[in-house]
This record gives sequence, C-alpha cells and structure tokens, in this order.
Amino acid sequence: MPDYSNLSVLIVDPNQGMRASLHNMLTQVNITKVDHAVSSATAIRQLGIKSYDVILCEYDLGGSAENAGQDGQQLLEDLRHHRMISQWAIFIMLTAEGVYSKVVSAAELLPTDYILKPFTVDVLSQRIGRALERRANFLPVYQMIGQGKAREALAACLAAETSQPRYATDYARLRAELLVSLDRHAEAEQVYAAILQSKPLGWAQLGQARCLSHLGRHGEAQALLEALVAANPKFMAAYDLLAQCLRVQGDDEAAKKVLQDAVAISPHMVRRLRHLGDVSLAVGDVTGAEQAYKQVVAKARHSEFRDPADHVNLVRTLVRKGDATAASAVVRDLERSLRSSASTEVCRAYASAMVLELKGDAAGAAAELAKAMNKLSEATGMSSNVKLGLAHSCLVNRLDEQANALFAELTADPNSGVSESQVLAIYEQAERPELVKQHHARLDSAVDTMVRQAAEKSRQGDLRGAVEVLRMALARNPDHTGLWTAATTAMLRQLADVGWDPALFGQCTALLRRIREHNNAHPLLPGLLAQYVAIRKQHGAHIAAAHSAAQPPAGSPPPSPSPSPSPSTA
Repeated sequence: MPDYSNLSVLIVDPNQGMRASLHNMLTQVNITKVDHAVSSATAIRQLGIKSYDVILCEYDLGGSAENAGQDGQQLLEDLRHHRMISQWAIFIMLTAEGVYSKVVSAAELLPTDYILKPFTVDVLSQRIGRALERRANFLPVYQMIGQGKAREALAACLAAETSQPRYATDYARLRAELLVSLDRHAEAEQVYAAILQSKPLGWAQLGQARCLSHLGRHGEAQALLEALVAANPKFMAAYDLLAQCLRVQGDDEAAKKVLQDAVAISPHMVRRLRHLGDVSLAVGDVTGAEQAYKQVVAKARHSEFRDPADHVNLVRTLVRKGDATAASAVVRDLERSLRSSASTEVCRAYASAMVLELKGDAAGAAAELAKAMNKLSEATGMSSNVKLGLAHSCLVNRLDEQANALFAELTADPNSGVSESQVLAIYEQAERPELVKQHHARLDSAVDTMVRQAAEKSRQGDLRGAVEVLRMALARNPDHTGLWTAATTAMLRQLADVGWDPALFGQCTALLRRIREHNNAHPLLPGLLAQYVAIRKQHGAHIAAAHSAAQPPAGSPPPSPSPSPSPSTA
C-alpha cells in the first residue's frame, strides 16, 4: 500500500456520520492529518488559514442558511474564482450516481475526480493514489506556470500530448488556457476546435466560444453557446458567457432573458444574480433588478466573500424606484452587518449620498460623496462598476474634479475593463453636454497623439514599439474605427519586417475582420487585405505548424479540414 502518512486532508460534509466514516477510512490507509468542515463557509475559512493536499467534498452540502443552497460544484467554482486553491490542488467530489450523470457534463471546472457512493476504503485509497499520480504528472508544467515560464510550459504541454496519450486531452486543455493567458486567443481557439473534433466536450465548446468573443467574433460565439445550451440546458457557465456576448452586441433584453433562464435552473449562484440585476437595471426593469439584488444581499449574508457593493446596487435600484425609506433601511443594514473597512465605508458613504440626493439634500449628498472619495484610495477590491457609479454621482452633484480623476484612473488601468466610450456614456447620462464636448476633444487629441507617437517609432525602425503604442490606444478606445486601420497597418509591417509572431497575427486577423464587418467598402481595406495575403504566404510554414500543433494527438479520430483564417474570413 502506498505511504499516505504525510498527506493532509479536509473533509467537507454537513453530515456528522459521513464525516466520521470518511475519517475512519482515511485512518485505515494511514492518513492522520485530517480536518473537518461542516459547510462551504467553514471550508472557505479553513482554506484561508492553511492548504491541504486533498479535499474530499460532498456534492450535496444541504440547504441550510449557512450554505445558502450552495453545492460542492459551486464551492469548487468559488475556490477557483477567488484563487483559494491552486491549479494542482486535489479536489475529489463525493456524489450519488444520479447526480454525477447530471453534473459531469455540465461543469466547466471539473474536480480532480468523482467517487460515486457508496464506496469502500479500497476505492477511496485507489482514487487518492490516482489523483496523486496525476498531480505528479502535471506538476512540472504547473511549476513552470508558477515561475512565469508560460512559453516553456506551452512546449511541455505540446510534447506531453504525444508522449502521454492518457492525459492528451488534459494537456491540450491546459495549452489552450495558457494561450489565452498570453492573449493568443486565435491559437487557443484552434486548439479547442481540434479537441472538439475528437469529442464534443462542453468545456471545450465554452472555451472556443470565449476565444471567439475575445477576438470580437461575438456572433459566432453566440451561435456556439446557443447550441451548447440547447444540447445541455444544465451547463450554467454557457448561459453566463452567452449573456455577456448578447450585451456586447447591444441586446440587453435577450441577455436578461438568458440570465433569467439560468437563475430558474440554478438559483443560488450569487455572481449570476448580480449580473441579472445589472442587466435588469440597464433595460429599465427596476422591479426585476430589485428582486435580483435583494437575493444577492440575502444569499451573500453567510458567504465569506461578502461585498458591500451588493448593498450599493440594491440602494441604487431603490433610489431609481423612488423608495427612500427602503433605501435607507438597506444603508442601515450595510452599517450593521458588514465588517468595518475602507471598502465598506466607501460603499456606505456612496449609498447614503444617493439616498440624500433622492430626498433633495444636495449638500448632504455632496458631503457623503466627499467622504467616499477620501476613503477610495484605501479601499481594496472595489469593482469598476462601483467606481463608475460613484463618478456618475459626483458629476450629478457637480464634483467634476473628483469624477474626472476617477475616470482618468480607470481608463489608464488596462485591467479595469473601462473604455473611453463608457466614460462618454456616463457624461451623457449625467446630462452634462459641456463635459461630453470636452471629452470628445480630449479623446481626439489623445488618440491623435498616440498615433503620431506610433508613426514616429515606426519611422525610427522601432516597429514593435509602434505596435505597442497602438495596442495601448486600442485598449482604451476599442471602438475607435480610425485606430483599427492604424493598428492593422503597424501589425502587418511588423509581421513582414520583424518576423513571425502568432499572437500578433491573431490580433491582426481579428482587427481585419472588424474593419470588414463594420464597413466592407472601407477604402483602405483592399490594400490591407493584400498585405495580409502576402504575410500569409511569407509565413506559411509557421501558420501550417501552428495549425498542425492544434490538431488532436496521434490515435485520435482525424479532424475534418479546417483552414487557417483567409482574407475572405478575416
């Protein structure tokens, strides 16, 4: 029998008898470092203190107030989302056969293994051993990733897909995820497509759709996701991404319907309820937004991941409704029920400002907004959504300097997800036409400056520098059509003169597609497409090698032909 004496295990199960039985089984295989958790909240608290080699988690965690309806799959997703367990953590789900058949095909994030109940100590030992063997197999790649050696990890995954056929699909998935982390979405999409040629796996369909969405091909992503949901109505992550794709395309009503369908199937995921509240508010469904945000506040009450912004969202909705009494009650609940912190104080002051504004107390609202802005620099984890709302309130209350400083911070941060077009929309919502005009002027001037900087770098032979400047400009102004052509021109020149860059080629392809879809008669399009064709000929060997690397490993069913993007599809 293998030596498991050094392993530490966390058992997550609300049933005392089952915890005792599992503990006894572990003792029989010489595992003595065992802790218990009676709920998802208890597990999260313990994992915040120490790490474990193995987590044995019951799927059905019960419907107690503390668990708030959360199951083992949702706990796993929370732990991954908040990075509380590593990629190589062993998470084994204990479940009944009927539940397994429903869950395994509908989960994006899979546990290391499932053990179907009832089971024996020999089965438990065997599965733990198999999980340890798998972890040892993947650990060198995980270590490369942890050391920031993503490119080396990519090469290792590619080699292992052939040398270790047992884990070929797992290595292909990891390679696709690495490509995504490097912003090489076009290559990642090809890897997912190749996996799907071998087997229709839901997570691969979702990954392919996510890549297409990143590449701006939202219509194609939407079609894939609609097919995925139709084939597997329990694949909840597909609903979430489908709603995002619909919103990007301006169809908030359809996005709301998708999220409503998802919540009807799985009513306990707080992040999905938040999204439903956001979409409902965006389409003017104040009643729907109120219902969603009330559920968020109630369900998050027993969560270790409580966010004071949930109260802010509910207050914003009640203020929109004109219900100052209910909004004031929510502010009081925020003050009583959340731990004191800079983030809590920002949210409390912002929520109070909205209530005071509704009551006609402009001076009081301005004073509370000043408190919020003073504490904002100390707050951590404040979402861009809250900051944008705070900026809007500042504009309404004529605190223009504070609002503009907040906008500048958000648009300068590439991780904020805030674009100049969103800032412009908030100026318009605040009914500040003079600021809209000023912002247009600033935006045009900033874009012009960056284009001239890129042109100067290009003239000096710094083609990579030119592309990087234009990439930064695009990150802040993704809908600026003039930047599309300038960036595509610079990218094509770098590919022609400096050499092959797969990530750059993918971005260039996506930009060309956007230009064509926006204006098929664009006067610069024929010339850009001609250059693109020349690049494809110049780097044909690299493109063919990348396409070959995306194919399934030897022994898999041969895929149907899938050519690389051509000018007609760019």
